[in-house]
Amino acid sequence: MKREIKTQDVPKAIGPFSQAIEIDGMIFASGQIAMDPTTGEFQEGTIEEQTCLVLANLKSIIEAAGSSLDQVVKCTVFLQNLNDYVAVNAVYKEFFSSPYPARVAVQIARLPKDAKVEIDAIAKI
Repeated sequence: MKREIKTQDVPKAIGPFSQAIEIDGMIFASGQIAMDPTTGEFQEGTIEEQTCLVLANLKSIIEAAGSSLDQVVKCTVFLQNLNDYVAVNAVYKEFFSSPYPARVAVQIARLPKDAKVEIDAIAKI
């Protein structure tokens, strides 16, 4: 049976989707963009600032599900500009430690709210 993961520590989803779903001991966290958890508003900023907020929000969701970033097994990173790859990696390493989750990073044409980065995650409880 699937269970919706919902926390007040991050902004509500901006569409018809859950913050995360847990099923069979696995957490599937929806992609996060740089939404401020206190105001619910999108935060402009550098790629580093946006990435930090995105990962902090993912961390809150995964912890609300009863897990931690150490249990993340896969991430997908969507970038508005693949030239930001190195800068995103620098922030990413502040949140994750070795062995790092498996990961995909792709450049896409546009993200919601014209965000520079969106990241989703799959974790084990």
